[in-house]
Amino acid sequence: MKNILLTLSIVLGITPIIKAQITCLPCDMLGMSVNVGSSTNSISIYHSGQYMTHPRENNIFSWEFTDQLGNIFHQDTIVNDAFCNFSHNWSLTDTINVTVHLVNDSANLDAWYTNQGLPLNGNSINCLFTDQLYWSTGASTPWGSWTFIHGSPGIVVTNVNESQIVESNLKVYPSPSFNYLNLDGPKEDYCLQIFNIQGKLFHEMKNINGNQKIDVSSLPIGLYILKLNYNKSFKTMRFVKQ
Repeated sequence: MKNILLTLSIVLGITPIIKAQITCLPCDMLGMSVNVGSSTNSISIYHSGQYMTHPRENNIFSWEFTDQLGNIFHQDTIVNDAFCNFSHNWSLTDTINVTVHLVNDSANLDAWYTNQGLPLNGNSINCLFTDQLYWSTGASTPWGSWTFIHGSPGIVVTNVNESQIVESNLKVYPSPSFNYLNLDGPKEDYCLQIFNIQGKLFHEMKNINGNQKIDVSSLPIGLYILKLNYNKSFKTMRFVKQ
C-alpha cells in the first residue's frame, strides 16, 4: 500500500513542500484593535504583535496617548503583553492620537522572507504604529464605543523615507549621551532633525555642514532618532539620552 501511495505521489507530482516556520510577521501585517468593554472612562487596546512576534517574552511596546495639541494623556512601556489597559477622564468629544512602538531585538523576519522567496535582510523587529481614536455613537442609540479612525498598518522605523548615504564616516557619539551629542557630518550642507521614537520632533538645524556638537541636555531620557537630509537622500542614526 505504501509503495502504491509513493508511486501515485511521484506520478501526480504531489511532493511535500517544506518551509521555514513563521515566527514573525512584517510590520504592515500587524495592528491594534479596541477591546469590547472599553467605556467612557476606561480603555483596553489589543496589539496583534504580541502573538505574532516570537520570542514573545522580548516584545517591548512603548505606548503614548495624546490630544490634538500634543498633551500627553497616558504613557506606558509594556513587556510581553498584548494589552494596554487604563482608566481615563478625557472628553468624549476629543480625538485621541495613539502611538505604539514595538521592538524585539531577538526576533527577525528571516523565516518570512524565506517562505516568500525573498533575500534575507537580518533586521530585527522595529515597528511604529500610529492611529486616532474617537467616541463613535449610533444614530438611533445613545450608546457608543471607542473606534480607530484610520486602521493604519505598522511601518518599519528604520526604513521610513530612508535612503542610505554613501558616506562611511558619518557617526554620532557618545551613546548614551548626557549633555552633548557629537556628529561627524558631511562637508556639504545638510539639515538635521532629532525625533523621539513616537515621531515627535525635538530639535532641528538647517543649512549646516561639517561636524556638530549638539546640546541634548534638555531632552527627556529615552531613545532618539537623528535624521540627516543630505544630497537628496536621508540617513537615520539612533542614540540614547540619559
